[in-house]
Amino acid sequence: MNISRRQYRILSDHMAVYDFMVEIFEKDWKNGVPAPFMEYALSSSWMDKSFVHRNRLWFDGDSIAAFCFYENPVSDVYFSLRPGYEFLADEMIEYAFSSMPRKPDEVHRLVLFSGQNALMNAAERAGYTKTFEYDDMIFDFEGSIDYPLPDGFRFVPAEEVSIEKCCECCWKGFDHEAEEGAWNQDAEYGYYSIETPHNTHFMDVVIADSEGEYACYSGMWWVPENKLAYMEPLCTIPKYRKMGLASAALSEHCRQMKKLGAAYMTGGGNEFYRKIGYKDRVVWTFWEKR
Repeated sequence: MNISRRQYRILSDHMAVYDFMVEIFEKDWKNGVPAPFMEYALSSSWMDKSFVHRNRLWFDGDSIAAFCFYENPVSDVYFSLRPGYEFLADEMIEYAFSSMPRKPDEVHRLVLFSGQNALMNAAERAGYTKTFEYDDMIFDFEGSIDYPLPDGFRFVPAEEVSIEKCCECCWKGFDHEAEEGAWNQDAEYGYYSIETPHNTHFMDVVIADSEGEYACYSGMWWVPENKLAYMEPLCTIPKYRKMGLASAALSEHCRQMKKLGAAYMTGGGNEFYRKIGYKDRVVWTFWEKR
C-alpha cells in the first residue's frame, strides 16, 4: 500500500470526503458517521469551523483510507476508517491526542461507535478509558410509522416553506428563546445551509398551526446510495409539545422516503423514538485519557 497523509482542505476536499463516507457506510456506523453528519455541521451556525485545518486525511494512492475530524465541541474527535485499513488505528489515535484542537474549558474525548474495534483497542493502548456510552435509534423501513396530524395543524407544502419561519421554529424548538431571548430574525444561516451540495431541504417536513406559525420542523438529508433517510434536526416549539406533532412529522417522512426506496431513517436516543417504532441502535462511546 502507498499510504500518504495530509491535512484536510475544506475548499477542495469536502466532496471527496462525502463520497468516502458514502462508500464505507454501515447502518450501525461501525466504519464511521453517515455522510450528511459532517456536511450538516459545516453548514450550521453552531459549529466552530476555525480548526477544520486540523482534520487529517490518510490516502492509499488517490483513494481516501481514513479521516480524523471534529464536530461540536471541537474537543470531540471522530474517525472514519475504510475496512482493510485497521492498521492505521494507532496512528490515528496518536494524531487525535497530539494534534486535534481542544479548548481549556472542554474535555478532550474520542467518539467511537460500536464496531470500531480497531480504534477502541488502539485507544486503550494509548491510555484512554471509556467513560460513558449511549444509544441512538434507527428506524427500519420494513416497519411503518403512522401517526395522524392533530386537528388544527397542517403540513406546509415544500414550495411554500419559509426559511425565516424555519429558523424561528428551530430557535424556539431548541429552547433558545427561553434561555437567550427572542429570535433576532437573522435567517442567513438558514439560506447558507440549504445551499450545501447534498442538502435535500425540499424533503423537510414542516407543520404549521391554524395561524401560520411553524409548530414543528423536521429536516431530511436523503442519501440514495445508502438508502439512508438522515433526519436532522427535529424540534417542536414549547407550546405545542406533547401533542403528537413530532410523531406526525416522522410519519410523513416515512410515507415520503419509503416511496424513494429508503431502508433506514436516523433518530436519536430519546425514548420517544422507541415508542413510535425505532428499534435498531447505534452505540456512541466516549473515551478520555486520564
